[in-house]
Amino acid sequence: MPDWTYQPLRGLAAAVLGRRRSQRTALRLLASIGSRPAGARLIARGFGHRHPPERLAGEIAGVPVTVRLGISVPPSLARDAVHAMHPLGAGVVEVAPVSAADVETVREAAADRSIPLVVRTSDPEAEAALKPHVDGFTDGEDPRIVQVTDPSVIAAAAAIEEPDAVVLARPGVLVAAGPGWFARVTEAATPTVPAPPLRDVGRDPRRWPAWWWALLVGLGMTGAGLGAAAITLGPVLLWYDRDYLGMTLHELHAANHHLVHFLQHDRITMAGTMVAIGALYTGLAVGGIRRGWPWAREVYLLSGAIGFPTLLYFLATGFVEPLHAATAIVLFPMFVAAVRRTPHAPRWRLAPEGPEPERRRALVGQLLLIVTGAGLFVGGAVISVVGLTGVFVPTDLTFLGTSTQTLEAVSPRLVPFVAHDRAGFGGALMASAVAIVLLSAWGWRRGEAWVFWSLSAAAAAGFLPAVVVHGAIHYLDFIHLAPVYVGIAMTGTGLLLARAYLCARASARPRD
Repeated sequence: MPDWTYQPLRGLAAAVLGRRRSQRTALRLLASIGSRPAGARLIARGFGHRHPPERLAGEIAGVPVTVRLGISVPPSLARDAVHAMHPLGAGVVEVAPVSAADVETVREAAADRSIPLVVRTSDPEAEAALKPHVDGFTDGEDPRIVQVTDPSVIAAAAAIEEPDAVVLARPGVLVAAGPGWFARVTEAATPTVPAPPLRDVGRDPRRWPAWWWALLVGLGMTGAGLGAAAITLGPVLLWYDRDYLGMTLHELHAANHHLVHFLQHDRITMAGTMVAIGALYTGLAVGGIRRGWPWAREVYLLSGAIGFPTLLYFLATGFVEPLHAATAIVLFPMFVAAVRRTPHAPRWRLAPEGPEPERRRALVGQLLLIVTGAGLFVGGAVISVVGLTGVFVPTDLTFLGTSTQTLEAVSPRLVPFVAHDRAGFGGALMASAVAIVLLSAWGWRRGEAWVFWSLSAAAAAGFLPAVVVHGAIHYLDFIHLAPVYVGIAMTGTGLLLARAYLCARASARPRD
């Protein structure tokens, strides 16, 4: 589970259950999720380092491990650790100390393991009984095994730099630092390389790095959103809109004096969401993909995989907007070029750990941003469904002072025309929401100011036009606008709490 949920639960568990029981509770919760395939994938994507460098591989007690980083637990926690640690990014579980009385417990833990399991024991009888069931045995006097009780990422990363060293954390480290500790240590120990000089790229588009294409998509979305806003604030309808409706702007206004304003309100909110997506994609390109963060490419891919297919909403509405289609046709090949290439070599530099109160405030801010993004996704899904079915919600018809049947009588194409705008906005909102949730969940690191500014720009572009246009046309129904007000409050509070953490001066900078 994310650190922002783990930390409050850890504090509550420690207060109620005591330190030892709180460790067991935390590990069991992670184990119950990690023991299921979907849960393991969720944990791995949220916390596990999916791409540890080869230089961090090695062995412990003669047992090969993909990363020389693991956990040392007592026998009572062995089964839970075996289920929970592999998705988190650990390379090995050590059970210690083990006596003859613990043999059956360790044997059960080892039965269905997906991670190397080693044992430290001074009991020959226990070693003989467990030899067929575990991967190896460690020596408590081995200087290559570093036992860690301090949750400091920098110290653990420095220890694992030694070619033969194996770093084993005690359970209290995860309780104090959260389950993302393994990934953070791996990132801190990952070697980075300088960015290649731009002159080496040349003018051949086939040699352009992936982040250039991702940046072009972000800038293209921003430009398209600004263009849509300019059209909406100017002529409102273009020639193909008038041809499809068979009506002019004046005829629409004469049919219902709120109708033009309603169209503007739909299109301005859509334009703001497009600019928000552009801001998120630009940030992911420059701050994430360019610097080799594997998760940045995944955020970009998953968001676009939702956004681009919404063009097919026209199959249900019957209206194909030429500019919308042209924008998607131009940007989609760039999107593919950005995600199909091999991720860049790591170029990040991690900021040093800051004050604990700063980190805790940032965790609360992270929670608020993720909850807000999840709410936006649900809202986008609802808007898409409404746009493709009933089109209007009750507050819309109250504002218009009419009914759907009356609007259909004005023009049989009027409702499908509104449906296109409404459904398209829902699809764009879902795409931006996915980027917000995943960027907040995966990119929350001290000193990553680009995360703060990307989310801030997206929030400003998404929320402010919606508030302004509703005020300008006097569509001020509180129930209708309540989600916007809640989103603004949660996003603003979350960003304020996290600003010092994300914008710390000692930021990770790429070497240009």
